Amino acid sequence: METANTKKFKKRLEGIVTSDKSDKTIVVTVQRRYKHPKYSKFLFKSAKYHAHDENNVAKVGDRVTIVESRPYSKNKTWELFKQS
Repeated sequence: METANTKKFKKRLEGIVTSDKSDKTIVVTVQRRYKHPKYSKFLFKSAKYHAHDENNVAKVGDRVTIVESRPYSKNKTWELFKQS
């Protein structure tokens, strides 16, 4: 059975925690690999996401999985799902 946190329609991203200075907030850097349309070379693109960490368990350098959630603030629309 599925619980509220594991619904299939929520997007999941995996990345590395780059900041945990804010209370109940972490910044996660997600790196994606894509192929250049013209040169067929593989490139990396990275993006930073602010995620809600209710218990402040994630630390800098941890590999984490974040899922979509309700908006907690202007920038924070993701929440910590699990630590790897």
